[in-house]
Amino acid sequence: MAPALMVEPTPAFLDAALDVARAAAAAAAEVIRHYYRRGVAIEIKADQTPVTIADREAETAIKNILRHVYPTHAFYGEEHGREGEGDYLWLIDPIDGTKAFVRGYPMFSTQIALMHRGALVLGVSCAAHYGETVWARAGGGAFLDGVPIRVAATAEFGPATAISIGNVKTLTGDVRWNVLGELIRRSGRIRGYGDFLHYHLLARGCIDLVVESDVNILDIAALAVIVREADGVFTDLDGRELTLETTSVLAGTPALHVQALREFSR
Repeated sequence: MAPALMVEPTPAFLDAALDVARAAAAAAAEVIRHYYRRGVAIEIKADQTPVTIADREAETAIKNILRHVYPTHAFYGEEHGREGEGDYLWLIDPIDGTKAFVRGYPMFSTQIALMHRGALVLGVSCAAHYGETVWARAGGGAFLDGVPIRVAATAEFGPATAISIGNVKTLTGDVRWNVLGELIRRSGRIRGYGDFLHYHLLARGCIDLVVESDVNILDIAALAVIVREADGVFTDLDGRELTLETTSVLAGTPALHVQALREFSR
């Protein structure tokens, strides 16, 4: 295949890149499936999070496919860090949810996103062992296994509202912890789906708001594109656009995001 030129992210370019990203995620799923069945040894990284040979080999499989088509693009992977510079940067988390992976339950996924000059333009979230893949590209809508999806029309907090929280450890020591408590009291259901799942559920209209205070951009980049293309809103807890340094999430239906952000900003 001929090397791709550095082009602007037109719909045709993004559609093609999305196909490549989905193929890369499928290749990673094969690697992960092999190790998931047989088990792997666990190493502990400097940040005290686990890593396995499956993480590393899955990231390599993803990059091999992306590099073949886009040799001039840069990469930022969970296991091998930043490689290269340029207008296009691929963000890769080969196994988001390694702790679930090593304990043998299917709450993990492969996350692949593309950023162009700081803006997220496509994302693939492949939860092969859970049984679903979600993808989106800027201006193209969001899809669950090929079926269009969108967030719910929920406009107010009330008995039918569902909130999901993920990693919120630092939020417990923040004054905004009480704000979250108030939002929960005003809602009908509180869940802790975590990782990819609550963003998939948000994008398909099953829950209404997601709050996290302890994330890495590689965990959420693809999911942000998906939620936005499903007509949701996805920012950090201060309402800011996502960057490589983002560590928190406030994502939801447009109306609930506005109301929650107002409460968290007081």
